[in-house]
Amino acid sequence: MSIKTVGVVGAGTMGNGIVQVCAAAGLEVIMQDIGEAQVERGLNTIAGSLERLIKKEKISAADKAATLTNIETTTSLEELADVDIVIEAATENEALKLDIFAQLDKLCKPGAILASNTSSISLTKIAGATARADQVIGMHFMNPVPMMALVEVIRALQTSDATYQAVHQLSEAIGKIPIEAKDSPGFVANRILIPMINEAAYVYYEGLASAEGIDEIMKLGMAHPMGPLMLADLIGLDTCYAVIKVLHEGFGDSKYRPCPIWQQMVDAGYLGRKTGRGFYSYDD
Repeated sequence: MSIKTVGVVGAGTMGNGIVQVCAAAGLEVIMQDIGEAQVERGLNTIAGSLERLIKKEKISAADKAATLTNIETTTSLEELADVDIVIEAATENEALKLDIFAQLDKLCKPGAILASNTSSISLTKIAGATARADQVIGMHFMNPVPMMALVEVIRALQTSDATYQAVHQLSEAIGKIPIEAKDSPGFVANRILIPMINEAAYVYYEGLASAEGIDEIMKLGMAHPMGPLMLADLIGLDTCYAVIKVLHEGFGDSKYRPCPIWQQMVDAGYLGRKTGRGFYSYDD
């Protein structure tokens, strides 16, 4: 299957990044979100990202213009009816994703692939919410999408070989490196990453070191480019909390027990960079 048109559900951090890389690769992209303010903010974020690439001499002004020309925005899921693939990048909430996929299944043309950028939720369960389960797959991009090469391609139990091959080829066409993973809580990337971040949160919660101290130890001692708590702020503390809960509930193993600080931070609205405060405070 040749994919030429892409719909993206969600204009937030992950969604607008996915839109940018697809549009930059010459694909026609429709970015959807629930309100005009959200899609406008997403489009402005893409324009700003492209402008930074111009300043770094990675792309030209003509490249920026061509990329933006390939993007349409909408607040209606119905506008995605004729695309070849829809990539869902909504909030990491199982009920919400199941509802979106049930709607997309009814709206999208026969043969259209339905992909999710979920970082932990069962693709097999998401596929089961549709009547085209063999055409449902996971495309787990890394943040920030324009900079990170990996796409974790997750096969639901029902995913067909044809769907997998089409998504593998699409990932390469937009400049990413696809790596296959089976459907399991957290898949591979977050099965390894999020427990480490959760343990760092416990170390902070227990007062063993400051956020800066924890991050510096991991950067200087383990050669990590970014410390786990700063990375949590980048990912979003609500997303980290959602993933560790999926791991805890999915495996029923106490080693995945969420640190109590996640609930406290989420209740306070301290979600990381996107709200200006998490383990660190952000002036801009």
